[in-house]
Amino acid sequence: MTQSSEGARGSKEALCSGLRAAIPALRLLTDPADLEHYGRDWTRRWVPAPLAIALPASTEEVQAIARWATTHGIALVPSGGRTGLSGGAVAANGELVVSFERMNRVLDFNAVDRTLTVQPGIALEALHKAAAEHGLIYPVDFAARGSCSIGGNIATNAGGIRVIRYGNTREWIAGLKLVTANGDLLDLNRGLIKNSSGYDLRQLVIGAEGTLGLVVEATLRLTDPPPASQVMLFAVPKMAALMRVFAACRSRLKLSAFEFFTDRALHHVLAHGAQKPFEEIAKYYVVAEFDAADESQQQAALEVFESCLNDGLVNDGVLSQSEAQAAALWRLREGITESLAAHKPYKNDISVRISAVPDFLDEMSALLTREYPHFDVVWFGHIGDGNLHINVLKPADVADAEFVAQCERVTKLLSDVLARHGGSISAEHGIGLVKKAYLSGTRSAAEIALMRAVRGVFDPHGLMNPGKLFD
Repeated sequence: MTQSSEGARGSKEALCSGLRAAIPALRLLTDPADLEHYGRDWTRRWVPAPLAIALPASTEEVQAIARWATTHGIALVPSGGRTGLSGGAVAANGELVVSFERMNRVLDFNAVDRTLTVQPGIALEALHKAAAEHGLIYPVDFAARGSCSIGGNIATNAGGIRVIRYGNTREWIAGLKLVTANGDLLDLNRGLIKNSSGYDLRQLVIGAEGTLGLVVEATLRLTDPPPASQVMLFAVPKMAALMRVFAACRSRLKLSAFEFFTDRALHHVLAHGAQKPFEEIAKYYVVAEFDAADESQQQAALEVFESCLNDGLVNDGVLSQSEAQAAALWRLREGITESLAAHKPYKNDISVRISAVPDFLDEMSALLTREYPHFDVVWFGHIGDGNLHINVLKPADVADAEFVAQCERVTKLLSDVLARHGGSISAEHGIGLVKKAYLSGTRSAAEIALMRAVRGVFDPHGLMNPGKLFD
């Protein structure tokens, strides 16, 4: 061991000892396996190198951590389920990771306001179950529900599969409690429906990726369960038909979800254990979920299918007849991300206005075909709200660094296409470390300057999740 590395180790040990002395009840992890586990998210592109992992059990401990960090100039990285795909929870430069996995409780249910107050470490699936106990739902939903946390959902303004009906996370946040860099506790909006008393700092925090402070409590709006629904799967022969099928469904059905995926996505999810839906393989597929509480709604769905079939927009289709069949159809879409994980995909999460989707798809398809002639490119996404996920799979014979370099070159070209169509380089995964080089394609220089200024007011010493969004 060199003298410099011995000195660094001694400094780390001294800092950790000082933190334990300052907050005696705080659980602090320093084992190398824990540092690696808590120091990364699903991107797997950076080597984790945090100082330590703090696991507070209360708001007061989080406040004490923030004060200690400010005093000693130690950066903080908030950590939830670490299912992020943009490097937003990566700690690679000696930061103190603040994991909220112990702060995972339901704190209050208010039947009159129909709100649920929770700690940030609660898993989305647990939140769904808690709402269901009161006959209500928290409607934001996506495939990582079992492992992602509500704190991470707030950090990225997560959307998911039912944005068409319910919108993104920010529509369902009635109030937040935020610990700032100096340890102050802000109570933002307090669950009010109407509050015209100046800037809504709650909305600034949502989507800020932990750069403005640490969310320690969230009050969530709940709503009534939707009526009985059905799921329909279409086999679509050509890309140009996708939005025409969407228009046909939206005109006749009350949609809660409209998702699509390609034949390559189907290939991987079938290899992962899903059941083949049709004998013939189509180029594209659509999963649509819609209200079907009565016979007229079910009949409308059949008429939509027949109309699309007669117009040559679809080749085949199936309408769920049971909850089990609906779940099997949804698995074809929701199982894609898991089925691709072993292939180390490079991911793009992009969005355009719904009206711009057809032209954008044409240009994007031409770009990806030209630039990735030998790579397996898998598309899927929430096409009903203009959000597409592009996954480029790494060939086994291509080195990681070379693969990422090739993909980033194409992402720059894709960012230029998005700018021409008024789109965003990040629909719901955040900017994090992965996408900050492309932020200027989505935000103007004036906007970025204001974002930096806002961040500087909340965090003047730059200790809250540094390096994320922008340097």
